[in-house]
Amino acid sequence: MKKQSNFSLLLGAAFLMATSAIGPGFLTQTTHFTQVLAASFGFVILMSVIIDIGAQLNIWRIIAVAEKPAQDIANAVLPGLGYFISILIVLGGLAFNIGNIGGAGLGTNVMFGMSSQTGAILSGIVAIGIFLVKEAGKVMDRFAQVMGFVMIALTVYVMVSAQPPFAEAAIKTVMPDTIDYLAIVTLVGGTVGGYITFAGGHRLLEAGIKGQAALPQVTKSSISAIGIASIMRIFLFLAALGIVAQGLALDPANPPASVFKHAAGNAGYKMFGVIMWAAAVTSVVGAAYTSVSFIRTFNPMIEKYHKWFIVGFIAISTFVFAVIGEPVKILILVGSLNGLILPVALGVMLIAAHKKKIVGDYKHPIWLTIFGMLIVIAMAIMGGYSLINGIPKLFE
Repeated sequence: MKKQSNFSLLLGAAFLMATSAIGPGFLTQTTHFTQVLAASFGFVILMSVIIDIGAQLNIWRIIAVAEKPAQDIANAVLPGLGYFISILIVLGGLAFNIGNIGGAGLGTNVMFGMSSQTGAILSGIVAIGIFLVKEAGKVMDRFAQVMGFVMIALTVYVMVSAQPPFAEAAIKTVMPDTIDYLAIVTLVGGTVGGYITFAGGHRLLEAGIKGQAALPQVTKSSISAIGIASIMRIFLFLAALGIVAQGLALDPANPPASVFKHAAGNAGYKMFGVIMWAAAVTSVVGAAYTSVSFIRTFNPMIEKYHKWFIVGFIAISTFVFAVIGEPVKILILVGSLNGLILPVALGVMLIAAHKKKIVGDYKHPIWLTIFGMLIVIAMAIMGGYSLINGIPKLFE
């Protein structure tokens, strides 16, 4: 019975992280870059998956052996650093949650024809409801799993309908016509950037799956999470490639919706609504849970009433979208800051992995340390580029 329970927790953590990554931005980025790069986008996906695995393996393992959440590990490395990272995570999570709520509103608009505002409010209520039940953790895990399976199944159907050139996609994945470094960084940021990579790691910690003995389970769950998100990315890429290869134009205002409509007509458009809603609401749940997990340990009151802080987080996101819409300037600024969270957080984790007072007698594999440092350097350069280019847009 315990083994089954552990399996369920590991799968739940994997799906929580994966569905946190698969949001409205994920759908739009994938179809946009497929239109720009065609079959060569397969290479971008391959490179981003390798980087995602390196970042996530390091972070989840170190959280498990330290038996502490990321903010406490950061504070142990350098007092105050955990608070700084937490501020970035919470601000980023709140800003992107406004966008996720907007995506949920768009999904309900496509499915039922209701206004985006009404759909957003109802979707916010659904997300809040998950955290109001007694076994909130189990419900959150199961919701992420069911919605994840629904999104993948519908995307597979549309992919088959689109009849993509599989052979060309396979060849260009290893021998691309062009290499787009910015696309790689965008995909990495959208999969393991900001709060996302910590979602499953903190979930496992809360569930008591920690310590060196749990490392095989943690490793399996972390790779599974990247695998789930990557499978969705690959199927969506192939669906979009099938449409692009036929010479059909994608609507620049909503590229993923036009992929589904071209592939499967009005039924495909309705499927897009289901996928958009599922992607958005699971991202709302993941962002709220993970953002609050970064402040839980700072105050006993937050720890005691953390579920209500999560509810408040979702309610504020929903209220801002319903009243103001998506505050574009805030999203641009926080998006730029979000690009710096992964290199800072991963860098701190790698330092922590070699401090005995934090990880005890645990020896972090050298290859993982080197892999992690290469990711830190690459993402710091690109995150800095994103920040420099993001702030001037606020004043245009």
